[in-house]
Amino acid sequence: MEKGTKDNPWQLKTAPGTSDYTMYKAEKDGKEILVCTVGSTVLHYDFRCIQDLHDMLKAHGDWMELGSADEQKPAKDGTVEAWGRSPENPVGGWYGLKKGFRGRFGMYIPPLMEALGLAELEHNPRNNRMRAR
Repeated sequence: MEKGTKDNPWQLKTAPGTSDYTMYKAEKDGKEILVCTVGSTVLHYDFRCIQDLHDMLKAHGDWMELGSADEQKPAKDGTVEAWGRSPENPVGGWYGLKKGFRGRFGMYIPPLMEALGLAELEHNPRNNRMRAR
């Protein structure tokens, strides 16, 4: 069975290994999205973030701090989280699609990238980084 579907989601852990969550590809309003379920919380991200983040990391050429933050909190400059909400990224803003739950891009997308073989990811208790493969 194909991985990354609603019936067979990716089983993931955050970079520090402290939380389990699932992700799968779906379609909503004619748009491909990632559905991320953490406990009872469901977040949605634009599916194109995988390729866009990979392209950005390749161009960056080095390790980049993840810098995860909730939508209501500012993201640390120069982090994956900051890029995931920047007006300078390919979608011109947030990859998170659910108002109020658009943050945590730097928490949930990097482990998926690692599982897909697109990135290397550190697994320290804090301040983890990633880079393109």
